Amino acid sequence: MQNRKEGPMPPELANAALLRKLRIVLGVFMLALVLSGLTAFPLERELSMVCSARGIEQLHPSDVHNGLDSWLLTVRDGLGEMYAKHPWIAYGTDWLAFAHIIIAIFFIGAYVNPVRNVWVLEAGLVACALVVPLALICGHIRQIPLGWRLIDCSFGVVGAVPLWICLRWARELERSGHPQSPCGTNAVAP
Repeated sequence: MQNRKEGPMPPELANAALLRKLRIVLGVFMLALVLSGLTAFPLERELSMVCSARGIEQLHPSDVHNGLDSWLLTVRDGLGEMYAKHPWIAYGTDWLAFAHIIIAIFFIGAYVNPVRNVWVLEAGLVACALVVPLALICGHIRQIPLGWRLIDCSFGVVGAVPLWICLRWARELERSGHPQSPCGTNAVAP
């Protein structure tokens, strides 16, 4: 048996492997955006299910003594009253859901060709950074409890991680001479 020393991976294979990893991470990020959006459609039903799962469905906010359950019941009751009197207000959260799905669509360009569309990853990172002041400032104005605002901030922080990784990989692909054409014959296969 011959002992062969393996050399470095050819650049084409290294690029293909890196592009594949980038697409997996970015695909998961895009899927999370879509799922996040879809969960904004049935808010009232979802809150009722969460309250039921916690065994507090028959209670009122003043009946519980922990912040989470009190907040869940407050939001559930508020949505119920609002939807009963003004169902058209839910149209705002329908647009929120739609916006998440549309934002995910914008990342398709970076998925197809991350080198050419690196700006999409950069814009996504800026958006993630802006989640923090939005949640802290607007959440305070809207009287959202601090703990909940911090949870909202975490979406920006957690979302920035895969985008930062993808941005790093896209720049690595660019430095290695990755083809710029997403559909041309020189493009790295998915």
